[in-house]
Amino acid sequence: MAQVVSDPKANPLRVGLRAGGATVPAVFVIFGATGDLAHRKLLPAIYNLGARGLLPNRFAVVGYARSEMTDDEYREQARASLERFSRTRIDESYWTAFADSLHYVSGGFDDQDGFRALGERLSRIDAGHGTEGNRVFYLSTPASFFPVIVSNMGAAGLNDPPGFARVVIEKPFGHDLTTARDLAETVHQSFQERQIYRIDHYLGKETVQNIFVFRFANAIFEPVWTNRYVDHVQITVAESLGVEHRAAFYEETGVVRDIVQNHLLQVLALVAMEPPAAFEADAVRDEKTKVLRATRPLSFENTVRGQYGKGFVAGEESSAYAEEEGVPPDSNTPTFIAARMEIDNWRWAGTPFYIRTGKRMPKRVTEVAVQFKRVPHLPFTMGAAEHLEANSLVLRIQPDEGISLRFGAKAPSPTVAISTVNMDFLYGSAFLNDVPEAYETLILDAIRGDRTLFTPQDGVERSWEICDPLLEQWRSGTPQVYASGSWGPEAAFDLITRDGRRWRRP
Repeated sequence: MAQVVSDPKANPLRVGLRAGGATVPAVFVIFGATGDLAHRKLLPAIYNLGARGLLPNRFAVVGYARSEMTDDEYREQARASLERFSRTRIDESYWTAFADSLHYVSGGFDDQDGFRALGERLSRIDAGHGTEGNRVFYLSTPASFFPVIVSNMGAAGLNDPPGFARVVIEKPFGHDLTTARDLAETVHQSFQERQIYRIDHYLGKETVQNIFVFRFANAIFEPVWTNRYVDHVQITVAESLGVEHRAAFYEETGVVRDIVQNHLLQVLALVAMEPPAAFEADAVRDEKTKVLRATRPLSFENTVRGQYGKGFVAGEESSAYAEEEGVPPDSNTPTFIAARMEIDNWRWAGTPFYIRTGKRMPKRVTEVAVQFKRVPHLPFTMGAAEHLEANSLVLRIQPDEGISLRFGAKAPSPTVAISTVNMDFLYGSAFLNDVPEAYETLILDAIRGDRTLFTPQDGVERSWEICDPLLEQWRSGTPQVYASGSWGPEAAFDLITRDGRRWRRP
């Protein structure tokens, strides 16, 4: 093990923290430390937290994977990952201290001897780094390994260290309601619910969190955030990429499990939830779960499924999903869904939420469009207001993060002529600094023990209850083929136009 730097003045990890950082010592353990997620997201996020002075003074990272590797070799891999994927350049003066905090243990996920060796190594790191037996375990592995890892952690006593123990579990949390409950039962044999952090990286995005702030920190919007003033809401999560090299995963998952059951329903809950008593974990999570309980399950008659065919995206020809490597030619796996959803409560009864998400769309975009009702009476001539559109508020989550408000204004003219104009707020230009990665926010919260942005078990189960009936109905039949580079099959447009509405073009 590398010698620990003990001089506080020489170790940037031990300097004073900025407000909002973690202060309690901890060891961050990454299961699946040699995988893509660990190198592309986790290590860069941890490095940037440290570079910003947000990690505890006494902190260490331990990678655990099957590959045989020394600490120094792991540090070399980590540096290569940071050079490739970090949003900031490596600071050489900080790197030395950060590298000394990195350690590696080799072992299999089904190898109890490996877990015991990990426990012994953690005890030595506690002594060397002063981390006081506090652990955050991150399961950066395929979901099939979750049960065996958690069970072996319990058998080796890793769930009961001298300090705290927390386990961060990536999506998907189950494949349906039954498997989600089975997984929860397995995890709860080793960890209590308060120790479990089910991560959805969408909730770590600054612009997703800003939905909460926008709604509840501004008096001018919340009073009209009801069915009395809102005609409907549209949520779009569009991806320009196809399945790439993840065909085997996507064949098992499909668009509902991949996006709707987690990301999209979490955004819907933030848009539709009631104001919590405080911005605290239990209060926020309870209100989100309440609105999901009021949300009707997805139904066959109010949904459209599609699968991308050949076409052009950004001027480049793309192949059909059925032609992707690893996809059966007769696959009925949907890559697109459009749906009409209803929330049965006093705030939203009668106001539909339209959702759509898919791959091989014209561009990558995630946004929420709140479409307000038209004014009850226009005191202008028909000609003056013929181009006037209803007010709308668009929350852009990615890539052009910001908020746009659309309203009517008088155009320069000797007569009354009303035009629709936009008022834009751009996240980057308003704050003039880099937006932190979602994983930075969520990893820091896990280290601090803040569960506000993580999903509780009852929320996971309710999301599956919303999606499972449709998944069962979609087991047979075939999705409609839509051209790559389009906004989905024609039936998706019919779904909303039959209600006298139309999709907004992002």
